[in-house]
Amino acid sequence: MTKNYYETLGITRNATPDQIKKAYRKLARKYHPDVSKEVNAEENMQAINVAYDTLSNEQKKTEYDFQLDHPEAFYQSDQHTGTDGFDHTQYYRQGSNQQHSDFSGFEDLFGRFGSGFGGGNHQYQNQQRQQQRSYKGEDQHASIEIDIDIAFHGSTQNITLQIPTLNAYGEPEVQRKTLQVKIPKGMKEGQQIRLAGQGQTGINGGKNGDLYIEIHYKDTEQIRVEGADIYYTTNVAPWEAALGQSIEVLTPAGSKVQVNLPKNAKTGQQLRLKDKGIPSKTPGHLFLVLNIVYPTAQTEHEQQAYQAFAEAFLKFKPRNA
Repeated sequence: MTKNYYETLGITRNATPDQIKKAYRKLARKYHPDVSKEVNAEENMQAINVAYDTLSNEQKKTEYDFQLDHPEAFYQSDQHTGTDGFDHTQYYRQGSNQQHSDFSGFEDLFGRFGSGFGGGNHQYQNQQRQQQRSYKGEDQHASIEIDIDIAFHGSTQNITLQIPTLNAYGEPEVQRKTLQVKIPKGMKEGQQIRLAGQGQTGINGGKNGDLYIEIHYKDTEQIRVEGADIYYTTNVAPWEAALGQSIEVLTPAGSKVQVNLPKNAKTGQQLRLKDKGIPSKTPGHLFLVLNIVYPTAQTEHEQQAYQAFAEAFLKFKPRNA
């Protein structure tokens, strides 16, 4: 058995959905073919996408975990076995009589590919031909990272996604798809955009599934987003913090605001600007995270200023504070 999906994402089986998502985002930034300089970036990205598509879906994850725990229960052949060592047609053998059970879609897949799919008996295939039932295609999920200014102004972007799907043998593969996506302003971190009919192709004339694109904002040294709230690191001079002066701040929305600092403000202290976060139905807040920065003393005059400052605070013991 080769590397499994948990190993592909570098997580354990008890990883939470949030940990799975974080692991995927980290690897996607590293291996996305459009930006990565890594060897075999596209091949690695395909493996990462397939692993995330399975482990981020509760039902698929449950089925996959069952496969890990009961590898002997699966019918495997060179034609049907995926690169990770598992039978992705989800074709089960229960006991010695080799009964076939419908476990999340195998019957659907069998009906789609007919006798060419292999492994079934003629009576079952004839029943499938007579019924000719239609099934809606599976919904699919993807995520993108965008700049914070889009939260305030919206944008229409062409994005290229790598969508996990199944080929004619039931094996996972990745399809590259370029779509024009309208991103409205006010999207929260983790919120989804639904693109009707852009998911997996329907079976026997059934409707296509939908594609859900999850929105994430790029974390920077200055900006972090949680839901509709924005945490914005703002540099402050020592005298501004000590004296509680008024400072001008250029917000992520592109507007300038005047903020009165509390006296003796400290690094890491947060000031909330109500409703200045992402302008969703319920507006988020903008939290200014204060970062006190000190000027370098390059000239003699500047060094003397620091010396006077030290003499004014002789009782201050920073290691004992």
